[in-house]
Amino acid sequence: MAKKLTAMDADILRSVFLNEVRDKKAPESEWRELATHLIQTYTGREEVDPSVLEWIISNRA
Repeated sequence: MAKKLTAMDADILRSVFLNEVRDKKAPESEWRELATHLIQTYTGREEVDPSVLEWIISNRA
């Protein structure tokens, strides 16, 4: 069943994303793909809200 993303979910996903980027030393060119995969895996949906994706990969803390 597909899960709807809450603000808390988005915060958790961003934390996981930042840890993955740091641990894997992922270049910025791979961030969008990494974040997309995390969101899709978490929600069980193929479609990803572009504003959530942009917020997760933004450099702002």
